[in-house]
Amino acid sequence: MAGFGAAALLFSLLIIAVRVRWVPLESVDRGVAESLNEAVAPSDFLVTLMGGISRIGSFGVMAWLVAIGTTLVLVRKQYRLAAFLVATTVGGLILDPTLKLAVGRLRPVVEQPVAHGGGNSFPSGHSLNSLICYTALLLVFLPALRPRWRRPAVIAVGFVVALVGFSRLALGVHFLSDVIGGWSLGIAWLGLCATAFELIRHHEGLRVTEPLEEGLEPEAADDLRPTEPHVHRPGTARTLALGAVAWVFTFGTLVALGLPLARYRDGNGNVLWDSTIPHWFAAHRSDVLGHVSIVGSEVGNTHAILAIGLVIGAVSLAAIRRWRPVIFLVAVMFGELSLFLASAAIVGRARPDVENMDGPMPTSSFPSGHVAATIMIWATAALLVFPRTRAWWRWVLPVLAVAMPLWVAVSRMYRGMHHPTDIVGSVLLAALWLSAMYWLVTPNCDLAEQPCEEDLAEPAGDLQDAPPARSGPPAPPASGASVSKAAGASR
Repeated sequence: MAGFGAAALLFSLLIIAVRVRWVPLESVDRGVAESLNEAVAPSDFLVTLMGGISRIGSFGVMAWLVAIGTTLVLVRKQYRLAAFLVATTVGGLILDPTLKLAVGRLRPVVEQPVAHGGGNSFPSGHSLNSLICYTALLLVFLPALRPRWRRPAVIAVGFVVALVGFSRLALGVHFLSDVIGGWSLGIAWLGLCATAFELIRHHEGLRVTEPLEEGLEPEAADDLRPTEPHVHRPGTARTLALGAVAWVFTFGTLVALGLPLARYRDGNGNVLWDSTIPHWFAAHRSDVLGHVSIVGSEVGNTHAILAIGLVIGAVSLAAIRRWRPVIFLVAVMFGELSLFLASAAIVGRARPDVENMDGPMPTSSFPSGHVAATIMIWATAALLVFPRTRAWWRWVLPVLAVAMPLWVAVSRMYRGMHHPTDIVGSVLLAALWLSAMYWLVTPNCDLAEQPCEEDLAEPAGDLQDAPPARSGPPAPPASGASVSKAAGASR
């Protein structure tokens, strides 16, 4: 509590000093800004590095991290922790812009500008929100870590927050007092939220905790751990080798189909109406259909697919408590991306010879990456969810697995981006790679009568956590059930 109070006092002093333009503070701020600008601006590497670190503290990155963390705790029915994550994050989003408007401090003016910051300068929003979001996630999930890993986790989060703040100084978009103000305000806000959380626990008769040592809700440790205790699947090398073979054969099939299509009449022959259909769509364009096709095209782009994939991965991990579904999702999507990029680079097919509504594209026409990615993501969702529930809504996912790729495919052809055979190539890519990964990873093996291989393997002991050996006569052998129960408890 004393630390939170000190942070609040420091922020109060800083905001007064900034408002009255206290000369010693402004002198230090300008000196630091000019020195860092002289050191960083001449180096393209440092500018790029600082920009990358700065993005770690951006709203786009942290919003996804908080959304995934909130999804995990909600699925595990830890509603109080979910409320803490939402409240702390939203509070930061409210405090940052309102205080910027109230103080009205201008951004630094440096000799060699290398970045641009929108809005006013005090406090630093990246510093404030990175401290709030990363620390809130740490306090929520700290009980899931072994005690020996908790202090390193706290240090790692502090290091990340410090790097984000320093990157804002190095890029010349904030003064030193802006960054320190953001940190102090973030600590004060987190302290207030953590105190309210502890008061709720006290009201419910739960013990007082040390949040930075054991987390906010130590009793939820088992629910917060990502998966059930088990050892890793044997035969990983075999799976990787067979996966590489499947990738090569899928790639060869795509190239064998795509090259003749790209060479025939410069990629615009009329195989499977490759010329007729794009020209028909181009002749029947309208404003309404144009807007529908824009949405249909966007739901298959990289950002949308990544967003859907993150949600599916988080829900799968939280609900199923196994790594296999997540590994299956990652293997499917990265395999699709690499197969699309490699085959498109080799085939090099021209786009349809009609007006292109989306402008020039960096990749060739065959196959359609939008369609292949859409098939993969929705088919994966259906494969993971459909066999695990008997609720009526499970039928929604198979319908989406058909309807979404169809919408994307028609939209891409309508906008003059793809031939019909490009869509055929995408379907072939998805069918071959998805089948191979489902066979190799077996994401639903826990539903079969035979358990997954990792459940059959001998649990690996943790020598560092094992109790010291005792002298004396050996203990009598335990039953299989007792051994399993003891192994699960020790992990």
